[in-house]
Amino acid sequence: MLERLDSLLSEHSEVESRLADPTIVSDQKRFVEMSRRYAELSKVVEVGVALRNRLEDLETATEMLTELEGDDREEMRTEVNEATADIERLETEFRLLLLPPDPNEGRNVIMEIRGAEGGEEANLFARDLFEMYQAYAAGKKWNLEVMNSNPTDKGGFSEITFRLSGDEVWPRMKFEAGPHRVQRVPVTESQGRVHTSSATVSVLPEADEIDLEIDPGDIKVDTFRASGAGGQHVNKTESAIRITHLPTNEVVSMQDEKSQLQNRIRAMAVLRSRLLKLEQDKAAADASAQRKDQIGSGGRSEKIRTYNYKENRVSDHRIGLTIHQLDKVLAGDLNEVSDALIMDERARQLAKIEE
Repeated sequence: MLERLDSLLSEHSEVESRLADPTIVSDQKRFVEMSRRYAELSKVVEVGVALRNRLEDLETATEMLTELEGDDREEMRTEVNEATADIERLETEFRLLLLPPDPNEGRNVIMEIRGAEGGEEANLFARDLFEMYQAYAAGKKWNLEVMNSNPTDKGGFSEITFRLSGDEVWPRMKFEAGPHRVQRVPVTESQGRVHTSSATVSVLPEADEIDLEIDPGDIKVDTFRASGAGGQHVNKTESAIRITHLPTNEVVSMQDEKSQLQNRIRAMAVLRSRLLKLEQDKAAADASAQRKDQIGSGGRSEKIRTYNYKENRVSDHRIGLTIHQLDKVLAGDLNEVSDALIMDERARQLAKIEE
């Protein structure tokens, strides 16, 4: 690992000097890429140097231990134990940082929630999921911006799109993508029977304009009048925008802003992020296949997580985690679930390295 550290220190120094090169600074895309790489290297170099220093401390303390007696020997033994514990922790952290970096590390996210199976109950559940993420974002001090929403008569959302920005947004939220299932008595159920409904969550890394250039000839733009729940018109001008990306048939609609220009800007931001996600998934044959990989068909039998109201239970089926604190989770306390998913990912990555 220390040999690897030497090469990383050399690369860190090289990238640092190149960031001051006027030719790099003038190339925005290259500058952003190198800035991200510099940030990645800075983290791993910091931990690697700390590890090397503690290894040297342990070697020195071990040598001195054989020469000391009495209280001095006990103090040095304490130093040996502390250095050994630090080395174990730093080695694990260093190994994790040596893993191939997530290409979306440091990006903000655009999330799309849609009611799936279950009629209006699915739309109400989509609203509950949005409010859960809204509370979680507030606790993390993230910024949440609703980009578009299609409310229903009973207060749910057939669809809502929002942007999250802040520290650790992507690594925390990427695991939320997929079908979510709810088991509860709907407000529309008069006989108190438990129903199962679902909503789909899509998590997209936000793409900058420099990340992805979209040929204007590849898009079709339609305008229409924005409407509210039940189809009631909320304005009399065609301010709403629908953009279709012809090569992939991706369609993005925006209507929340009164300005057609603002709706177009937001629609293009979502489209860029969807296309970036598609581009990153080399295994997908086409756009529709990739999006189905992430959110599935929305069927109740497909799910990444189940929310059972009767048992006050949340179960994440990917890692076999069950928490009997549904009320807290829906109130935005997602840390236990998020931490468990992150630790599972790290454990699998480390196991792959050891193999």
